Amino acid sequence: MATEKKRALVTGGSGDIGSAICRQLATSGNHVIVHANARPERAEQLVAEIQSKGGSAEAIVFNITDTEQTKQQLEALLENGAIQILVNNAGIHDDAIMAGMQASQWKKVLDVSLNGFFNVTQPLLLPMMKTRWGRIISMSSVAGIMGNRGQANYAAAKSGLHGATKSIAIEMASRGITANVVAPGVIQSEMTEAVFDKQTIKENKDSMKVGVGAYYFETESENQQEINNEN
Repeated sequence: MATEKKRALVTGGSGDIGSAICRQLATSGNHVIVHANARPERAEQLVAEIQSKGGSAEAIVFNITDTEQTKQQLEALLENGAIQILVNNAGIHDDAIMAGMQASQWKKVLDVSLNGFFNVTQPLLLPMMKTRWGRIISMSSVAGIMGNRGQANYAAAKSGLHGATKSIAIEMASRGITANVVAPGVIQSEMTEAVFDKQTIKENKDSMKVGVGAYYFETESENQQEINNEN
């Protein structure tokens, strides 16, 4: 008997890393909900690509920093069933050394990476708990662990993801839900190419490349059930 597809939401799914995650999840047999904000056409293109290869996907557009808009969009999604796989991938950076950083730069980065994380994750937890199975994966950065020059705001936001995820992992473990953070180094993508030169990317990017954390997205594997609260 065919197993019903699990529904997976990837925030920032239209970006380079997000699209790689979406493809992996679709290949693993999940129904993928590709989120976008500023570039909905890229989400639609990715959905078409996944569907052309026999996968299942749909696109959704909303601003994760808008609490009410996010709530409304998620409520509409939940009418068709729980989302059991959530990848918090959306994030931005607006770099400046702390001495010269504007309050708006600080707030904007934390609003997307940390408040956006809450706005998306919190409404999905109770429906996920009722199914007694779930995977929550948040994309962080080594900057959230080690810090980085000119990225105090970005590092603070990503570090916050680690603390929140550890708490969720403890709270949800008894319901069959795991929560983990993937914290890669510099990954070659459109966003990093606008900040780092090619040589820096070559020297610092790790072997995972754009397919970062693919191991975590093999959600049906027996090994995955043993992974929880990893940061």
